Amino acid sequence: MRKNVLPFLALSLLTAVCVGAVYAQKAKPKPSPTLKTRPAIFSVIYGGSGIEPIAFVENGKLVAGGNDGSADGSTLSKLYYKPGAKYDLIFGGISDGTVTVKKSNVGSECGGSSAEVTVASTKAKLKGFVMGLATNITPKGKATGLRRIPTTAERAEMESLVRAEYAKQKIASAAYKQLHYHNLTAVDVENNGSVEFVGSYWVEPKASERGLLFFIAEKGARGKYAFSYHTYENYTVDKVMSGQLKDLDDGVYQTLLLDAFDYDSDGTAEIFTVSKAFEGNNYSVLKRTKGTWTKVLDTYDYRCGY
Repeated sequence: MRKNVLPFLALSLLTAVCVGAVYAQKAKPKPSPTLKTRPAIFSVIYGGSGIEPIAFVENGKLVAGGNDGSADGSTLSKLYYKPGAKYDLIFGGISDGTVTVKKSNVGSECGGSSAEVTVASTKAKLKGFVMGLATNITPKGKATGLRRIPTTAERAEMESLVRAEYAKQKIASAAYKQLHYHNLTAVDVENNGSVEFVGSYWVEPKASERGLLFFIAEKGARGKYAFSYHTYENYTVDKVMSGQLKDLDDGVYQTLLLDAFDYDSDGTAEIFTVSKAFEGNNYSVLKRTKGTWTKVLDTYDYRCGY
């Protein structure tokens, strides 16, 4: 019996070593994938003091930004929100300054997917409803950089179209005799010298009601402007989270222009918009194809509960 003990012990030891080696090989952690920045487009909001992600560009298409796919938004902080990170300020469809990250708000109370920034620009005066875009994309096409307020004659022509649309919506003429607007901006999406107008208007049909109108207007073959895209929304108190219609008068729920930017360099700039809500911001991108504007992106950046 004693002759068999040593071979048995040797075999057991060899087996233990082999098993341990296999186990150690299986337990070896896999290296983390290398994180790489992607072409990104951010909104520049809050008077130029903050940015939020609208979209990333993959294979020429827009992919919603939000938290960049990570559950806690940490990828944004690691790749895009490092203090000192710089982006081009897009204003009038061209680079018109620099957006510099001060600090990430990701993980802070009501920080959502935002970051604090500073803006340096010679032309853009970001304040209130005048906003812009920030990006790490270098535009390939040439743009005029046109972005301005309308002339008196242009405003009169736009407001004639606005009143006609409110009439189509069965709004009493007394309600749109006095028009209210958040912005009316002239841009040039094709850089051909033909100006388009982007507008956000509202009226008060009743004390308990608001009618919100957003539009893009373009000049037709006969030299007259017409809406090439528009949305109309009617709000009553029960549809407003705060229960206060005055919040709509301050721009909540209204679709507002961020800027026009040809992100895919196809010769026609897309229209980027924001609609402020009580718990975050809604972002949309409109693209014109064969003369028709369609939404190519709808996304939402949540901040915190109201």
